[in-house]
Amino acid sequence: MASLKVSYSSSRLTPSVPFSLVSFSNKVTLVRFPKTNLSPPKLKLQALGRTRATAQSAKMAAGIVKEVLPPALDSTSESPPLFDGTTRLYISYTCPYAQRVWITRNCKGLQDKIKLVPLDLQNRPDWYKEKVYPANKVPSLEHKNEVKGESLDLIKYIDNHFEGPSLFPDDSAKKEFAEELLSYTDTFNKAVISSFKGDGNEAGAAFDYIETALSKFEDGPFFLGQFSLVDIAYAPFIDRFQPFLLDVKKYDITAGRPKLAAWIEEMDKNEAYKQTRREPKELVDIYKKRFSAQL
Repeated sequence: MASLKVSYSSSRLTPSVPFSLVSFSNKVTLVRFPKTNLSPPKLKLQALGRTRATAQSAKMAAGIVKEVLPPALDSTSESPPLFDGTTRLYISYTCPYAQRVWITRNCKGLQDKIKLVPLDLQNRPDWYKEKVYPANKVPSLEHKNEVKGESLDLIKYIDNHFEGPSLFPDDSAKKEFAEELLSYTDTFNKAVISSFKGDGNEAGAAFDYIETALSKFEDGPFFLGQFSLVDIAYAPFIDRFQPFLLDVKKYDITAGRPKLAAWIEEMDKNEAYKQTRREPKELVDIYKKRFSAQL
């Protein structure tokens, strides 16, 4: 089967954390896992935090209007009137990296301030590379006559330069852990994808780290207790890995991981996130085509 050609952009961040040893298939692979230094659970504080986090998610979802999504532009489509003062977010509806930035836009309530411009990555228009973003990847953001790329950079940029609720903590301990977790996202994704060659449960170490990380702060069910950019960075990938591994490898990533199961349940309540999601079957089919050589 021919492989599906999809061009995504990811973070350039390089994890600066110690090595842990994890075995994948019949060979040993070195995978970087950040330190967690987790404290024992505090049930009362945990319950209070979960209530606050749920309230925060509900507050973010309040007032969100269901968007009528524009059709994806292809090689036959004319370009929008570029650099006319309009802020545009160029995405693909199926790209997890672009989804990060799309979620951030929605969570900040910027649907009227940042216009979505979806592209067909299998038949992308020439003008995108020639006039907008020479890297020819998504996501990219056209803002103040400049175009910026890289998903992790863009979610921080939107959080810092636009109105709406802050999605990054002020607390120094949470801020430090957030940077570790953001730096780890590429390593996490590669570790899970490497497991596609073998049994699904060979990704266990990566998901075990996620489970442990979700226990570090007891003031809510999210990575930093309260909902943040860290949750946004991981959500598109876990949203794909969960149905794919269950369908292809019969591996349930939530089995024995109650924190991860609770996190997925809370994320599913976030309307800003839900509006960016695709049907699980579509995601599974895309991954089957993309990783057919590894299955």
